[in-house]
Amino acid sequence: MESLRARLLGPAAHSWRRPDRIAWVGILVVTVLGGALRMWRLGHPHRLVFDETYYVKQAWSLRLYGHEREVKEGLEDPNALFTAGTADIWGDQPDLVVHPPVGKWMIALGEMLFGIDSSFGWRFSSAVVGTLSILLVGRIAWHLWHNSLLAVAASTLLAVDGHHFVQSRIGLLDIFVMWWALLAFFFLLLDREQGRTRLAARWTGRSQPWGPRLGMRWWRLAAGVSLGLCIGTKWSGLYFLAVFGLMTVWWDMGARRACGARSWFTGTVVRDGIPAFLTMVPVALVTYVATWAGWFATRDGWKRQWAADNPVAPGSLVSWVPDPVRSLWAYHAEQLSFHVGLQNEHAWRSNPWSWVVQWRPTLFYAQWPERGEKGCESASCVEYIASLGNVFLWWGAAFGMLVVVVLWLFGRDWRAGAVLSGIVAGWLPWFLYQTRTVYSFYAVAFVPWLVLVVVCCLGLVLGPAGASPRRRRWGAVVVVVYLALAVAWMAWFYPVHTAVVIPRADWRLRMWFDFWN
Repeated sequence: MESLRARLLGPAAHSWRRPDRIAWVGILVVTVLGGALRMWRLGHPHRLVFDETYYVKQAWSLRLYGHEREVKEGLEDPNALFTAGTADIWGDQPDLVVHPPVGKWMIALGEMLFGIDSSFGWRFSSAVVGTLSILLVGRIAWHLWHNSLLAVAASTLLAVDGHHFVQSRIGLLDIFVMWWALLAFFFLLLDREQGRTRLAARWTGRSQPWGPRLGMRWWRLAAGVSLGLCIGTKWSGLYFLAVFGLMTVWWDMGARRACGARSWFTGTVVRDGIPAFLTMVPVALVTYVATWAGWFATRDGWKRQWAADNPVAPGSLVSWVPDPVRSLWAYHAEQLSFHVGLQNEHAWRSNPWSWVVQWRPTLFYAQWPERGEKGCESASCVEYIASLGNVFLWWGAAFGMLVVVVLWLFGRDWRAGAVLSGIVAGWLPWFLYQTRTVYSFYAVAFVPWLVLVVVCCLGLVLGPAGASPRRRRWGAVVVVVYLALAVAWMAWFYPVHTAVVIPRADWRLRMWFDFWN
């Protein structure tokens, strides 16, 4: 059993205890520092930025009415009223919104804690999950490589990425898509370890052609809940459910084959694949529907009474479907039509091909104060928030993905496949919508997996555990220098991520290319 366990899981857990403690300390230090940066001046600027005008206000409407309502007609500046703490800006008509409610409920939590006149409160939940994701990606890197330096490197790269940093400080939805997908990925890593431990303990030899049953997979169930919440934030979470579901079954197939089960394919399908589907997909679906509880609880939400106004014929195949569910289905059909047909010109739209090289970062906020305004001491200044990613992460990952693909296809490294899964789920589906208006800030959903791509490459630089001490020492120096350069990049670009007033000349030094501004 010990030999089989080593083949399925690697060295025994006791050999990792000291490095794990070191990793925990390093990850926590980076998380605290990254969290402090995200919380510092979080309320600046005290105004609704970019699409905060939709989601922040819709979040409070959910809190008041259980559904989103349209703003009253005739209000001259509802954003200014809301920013000043005036909640009476909504009429009595429902609003057609095109994203599910989970992310807006999370924004509403910060508003409930700090008030709707607090821009800190609007962005609090984004900053919290942005900070927690620094911790989580470090622990994920630990479970993948069991190396403390690589685990801390993962946390550091995410902490100093400008794209992730900016969206941790704005009340938009995509940071929550990233969070729930990343949490599901972590749960599936824990499930992989638990499943393989059970397999090693229950394997009795080739007398089991399919291999043993592995029992209830609670971590997989937790992943299903998390993915339901991911879909309940934006429908793009569906791709994570599909890709992660296939990935977790693929891992089980590899485990049964490694054990020597004669009918490993059939065993995987029957004892892993079907239970995985039943554990994850229905759970995600139920979770998703449950996120619409506020809409179900009211009678005034958009299309809430659609089924009552459009009754089915007696004896119809859908007559057994409750009216609220039929109404929700009609609502979803309208949402889908909007998403597929969304086409308009926008200065900051970008093609998915350009995202990983940061060809067109999204500008969220810009002001151009003159001397004496907002502390400007030059002839003209700039106050700017742009989602420009750290090039040591993004450009490194652009090249690193080629390396990781080779490791997966030819080196049969399961970790390389795991790292690619988040990119496949979070990035590739957008290529199906070449005519739709899309923006580079959507890419925050797969930023943690870009981090893991770079960390995978840094692992090659560091060298294998069996390499000579000199080889490992120089490898560690290169890794630390790379991280130091990434930190220096973040320090240099910090003003254009946080709306710090700087002279226009200093701003130009940071905007290297025309397509960055």
